[in-house]
Amino acid sequence: MNPALVVKLRPTGPWRVGTDSGARNRVDSVYHSDSLYAAVTGAMARLGLLEEWLAATAAGPGEPAVRFSSCFPFLDELGFVIPPRTIWPPAPGAGAAHVRWKTARFVPIGVVAALVAGQVLEEDAWCVDGVSECLLPAGRPGPFRRSMRWNAAVDRASGASERHATACLEFRAGAGLWAVAAFADEARRERWAEPVRGALRLLADSGFGGERSRGWGRSGDPEFIDGTLPEMILAPPAPAPSPEAESPEGAAEMAGSDGPAEVPAPGPRPPVADPGTAHWLLSLFCPAPADGVDWTRGNYGLVARAGRIESAARYGELKKQLNMVCEGSVLVAGEELRGMAPDVAPDGFPHSVYRSGFAVSIPLPRQVAP
Repeated sequence: MNPALVVKLRPTGPWRVGTDSGARNRVDSVYHSDSLYAAVTGAMARLGLLEEWLAATAAGPGEPAVRFSSCFPFLDELGFVIPPRTIWPPAPGAGAAHVRWKTARFVPIGVVAALVAGQVLEEDAWCVDGVSECLLPAGRPGPFRRSMRWNAAVDRASGASERHATACLEFRAGAGLWAVAAFADEARRERWAEPVRGALRLLADSGFGGERSRGWGRSGDPEFIDGTLPEMILAPPAPAPSPEAESPEGAAEMAGSDGPAEVPAPGPRPPVADPGTAHWLLSLFCPAPADGVDWTRGNYGLVARAGRIESAARYGELKKQLNMVCEGSVLVAGEELRGMAPDVAPDGFPHSVYRSGFAVSIPLPRQVAP
């Protein structure tokens, strides 16, 4: 169990989350974990904590003190998440399909817990909001919509103007985005919980994402919830019974009073290969050499991440492109996933530029593992 902090952001205006294509007329509905880490790092620089923060996270040799999930939508009491690819979409029921499950990008966390527990969803109780791609209780509205805002660039010398449009997200009252910050241990939670809260409050005032100069990306005072992972998201799986726990006496007892009087001594057991644990990703992930992922198993997707540098040294230069494992992927590994933050600065850049690929993952029970 790792100490963790959930933050809920309630936008006060439009948000712009750029897509991988960079097209201005398109907007993403997930504020990815690498962007959240970069935003918090910029806030730490303004708070005078940049060097210590980098040493504790991306630039340090050991386990990062803090890892961030991506930001997912919520609506009132419903927190949405990208579900594990191994259980979504669910198997169709016996009757005619009324819900197109596969069109839902986000589902309530409670639905994930129900599917992991082997429950079947009642189709009449659910609907998919096509605008937000959220699975919702029947009759509930979606948490956000995509919209276009128009602007005109004016040349002050000639008076010529050029009209252009920018896509954004507009949130319903009671809706917003949530994320989780996972701390390596209690000592590092004591050190970094308050600075992380301060950085997120600063970002709520100054803005996340694109078009911040227009006042976009701002939110009200963030709400913080303390807890531990994975319990805040999903109860940990029960350990599988050990083969060594099965005794000949127990087998004879289960056979009943008429069972054999003698039970032959068991021979040597063949070695059992470690099947590993299935890890459900809530963040983007860049595997570290020591992660030991079994890439022949699991169910995962990749996304190409790029973008421009916000630095006084050389503002606006392109970062190196990096392929990362996307949210909702399920990876199989013997131990908890760690990840790394590679330097994506262009060749010859005056300083390092880190892209956070640290994993925030939830272990899945063996019965739903790939």
